[in-house]
Amino acid sequence: MPKVKIIQRPRADAPGYFRKAEQFCVAAAAALKADRYDAAMLCAVHAGISSADAVCVGLGGRRSGDPDHMRAADLLETVGANSPPIKEKAQLLRSLIQLKNRVEYEDKPATRVDAEAAAKRCERLVSWAKEELIRARLLPSP
Repeated sequence: MPKVKIIQRPRADAPGYFRKAEQFCVAAAAALKADRYDAAMLCAVHAGISSADAVCVGLGGRRSGDPDHMRAADLLETVGANSPPIKEKAQLLRSLIQLKNRVEYEDKPATRVDAEAAAKRCERLVSWAKEELIRARLLPSP
């Protein structure tokens, strides 16, 4: 695994990263509903990254500062001590990040199927991040 550029953050900052994840996920759903599939996919990617940042800060007091967003998934695995549930979420994040370059830099537009899949992935990651932060007592229980 490549070395990850780390940014130290107080654990108390985790809810802020989580709020960003929620906002991006809501924006992804709204863009999908408006048939703006590229925007939906990009918001979903950023929701996934912010979810990972929230968990990494909440559990480990650090987040990735690497320009390669795949390193956020690597750090997530490290913070989670490579537990199977965390490895699964890191892989889910990687699948979203792989879409980022295609959406931002290629001329092929995203399809409804692409955008729906991305939105579902970000919803899973945001929901999971919320559960982790509640368990870490960084978000209130519902």
